[in-house]
Amino acid sequence: MTESIEKVQNKIIEEFSILDGDQEMTNFYIMELGQKLPEMDEADKTEDNIVKGCQSKVWLTASLQNGKVGYLADSNTAITKGLVSLLVRVLSNQTPDNIINAELFFPQKMGMDRFIGTQRSNGFAAMVKQMKLYALALKSKAEA
Repeated sequence: MTESIEKVQNKIIEEFSILDGDQEMTNFYIMELGQKLPEMDEADKTEDNIVKGCQSKVWLTASLQNGKVGYLADSNTAITKGLVSLLVRVLSNQTPDNIINAELFFPQKMGMDRFIGTQRSNGFAAMVKQMKLYALALKSKAEA
């Protein structure tokens, strides 16, 4: 069974709490998470799949299988790739409704604003928005 969005977020908060706010360790861990993202097909790295509002290039695609949304993502920078990997982990394998209505509390609870600047925070918000838009579009398509 799929874990709830809330449960996945709590696990992430727990993982980051072990790092005790150490900025260098936190950044390293985020980059490590990015390396674990499934490979994105080069053919999907198109202008259409770029998340608008990110300073770095972030590619994002979504598909619906058995009523659950699956995301694939990549970025041209290690930190941003790690950040998008957290979102993929939280929001993948969830129903469109769960994604659309998700309250993402993990960035705040893990103190993400302490180690990513305003520019990255804006990019992170743009990624969340894009993932919710994809979920909405897939839901509409499935109901059509």
